[in-house]
Amino acid sequence: MSTKKIIPVLLFAMTVSLVTPVFATDNTSVKTEVPKDVRAKQIESRLVEIRKMDKTNLSASEKKELRKEVKSLKKEARSGGIYLSVGAIIIIILLLILLL
Repeated sequence: MSTKKIIPVLLFAMTVSLVTPVFATDNTSVKTEVPKDVRAKQIESRLVEIRKMDKTNLSASEKKELRKEVKSLKKEARSGGIYLSVGAIIIIILLLILLL
């Protein structure tokens, strides 16, 4: 066989071998993610529940666990925003000044 016939055959074989595993994957996974607004209401209700608790009967370790839970819930509630550093804000302002 000549090289003119071998090269297209090899390219076709490589292409088929790379594409075939893509079709073999199983994409039947089930997503169990809770929507953000529902989760926010869950967090808010849990924080209200913790605030209303009678903490005088709790031991020190239980109080510590509650504080950790409150911190993690507040952190989760705050996440999802866009954070810009001071340097990024300065660059954006300079670009706006130069462009306008």
